[in-house]
Amino acid sequence: MQANPPGEGDKRRLPMAADLFGDIEPTPREGWRDYVPGLVVAGAGTAAAGFIADHYHAPLTLMALLIGLALNFLSADARLHAGLGFASRALLRWGIVLIGVRVTFAQIVALGPTALLCVVVTVAAVIGSGVIAARRFGFSSAFGVLAGGAVAICGASAALAIATTLGERRINQGQLTLVLVGISAMSALALVLYPSLAQLMMLSDVKAGYMLGASIHDVAQTLGAGYAYSPGAGQNAAIVKLTRVALLAPVLGVIALFFKGEGSGPKAGVPWFVIGFFVLAGVNSLVPLPRMVTIGAEGLAGAMLATAVTATAIRSPMRQLMEGGARPLYVIASATLVALALATGAALWLVG
Repeated sequence: MQANPPGEGDKRRLPMAADLFGDIEPTPREGWRDYVPGLVVAGAGTAAAGFIADHYHAPLTLMALLIGLALNFLSADARLHAGLGFASRALLRWGIVLIGVRVTFAQIVALGPTALLCVVVTVAAVIGSGVIAARRFGFSSAFGVLAGGAVAICGASAALAIATTLGERRINQGQLTLVLVGISAMSALALVLYPSLAQLMMLSDVKAGYMLGASIHDVAQTLGAGYAYSPGAGQNAAIVKLTRVALLAPVLGVIALFFKGEGSGPKAGVPWFVIGFFVLAGVNSLVPLPRMVTIGAEGLAGAMLATAVTATAIRSPMRQLMEGGARPLYVIASATLVALALATGAALWLVG
């Protein structure tokens, strides 16, 4: 029997997260002046995070996350919504594209076919574990696919795409909201804990990058954790993570086959920012870019990603997380642990 979490019938606003695909909320049609207040707040928070990171030699993305959470009360101000939305959506996408200047196809090949096969197996296993956990805690298989798919692929954006494919008859508003909130919270926790775990295991940059890229939910947190470990680990984490993101299209196709009927789903296609990432990587592989261009692009990408993390943290619906029931979070936690276990095992024994 399907258990419905509290707030099922509420018409509450969906939680705000790093919206890669533009499916959590539509891109606002506003003038540039409407973006200024939110961008100023996100920029100021990121600048403060940069100062602290430089002064105490701490990870920039982690400091941006903590400062953003400290400024979470500002999310109630409607004047900031447009700018914060732009920062957590557009800046994240373009930051990902610019990371391509630090990647070459030689590095992708160096990751190896074994690592790529492990990514595919991990995604399938995590979705399956979500279904098993959902049935164990009294939810439907569809809810397990939603929670497991969000963990396996790219967090909140994958959750919205999967929920659209499944349809409202199978996934109600309350369940979707709790998955979005739980994914945001656990991804933030992974950003803090997983790099330390990789340090304890003394993983190489390739192994740490694979572990972080194959296990963390949202793209922003994955990149933050990778670059917090080392620049090399950040590059590998980006490759692995974007491989997971690219798997969204075939996963939606498989879901549509298993859950026929309601739910039209988004068009299955590779997101433009993933294409942009690999295009820049291809250019850098064929014609090495001047060092000045590479350094400038790296700095701009770091600033964009940190600002996106700050804005995302400011917009996170912390109150909804506290109000929601715990059982849906158990399903997300189960899938998260499976993803971490498989990613760590593959990094230790199969990758590199």
